[in-house]
Amino acid sequence: MAVKENVNLTKNSPSKGGIFKFFREVKAEVKRITWPSKNDTKKALIAVGVVVLIYIVLVGGLDYIFQNLFEFIFKLK
Repeated sequence: MAVKENVNLTKNSPSKGGIFKFFREVKAEVKRITWPSKNDTKKALIAVGVVVLIYIVLVGGLDYIFQNLFEFIFKLK
């Protein structure tokens, strides 16, 4: 037979301070963030805009090609 061990489990109770401590810690962490410079942010925004425009042109072009292809195929029948 297996021997049953007596395991004492304790609850992980939240430390004192609760929600107020949480928000104080969040505030401290936000202060430690190294924010990008305005120039870096502008460069990233431009890069994202260019990628989005390329994607729009690509998807729009493929949509136009397939639309005309399907119209051509179904007109043959």
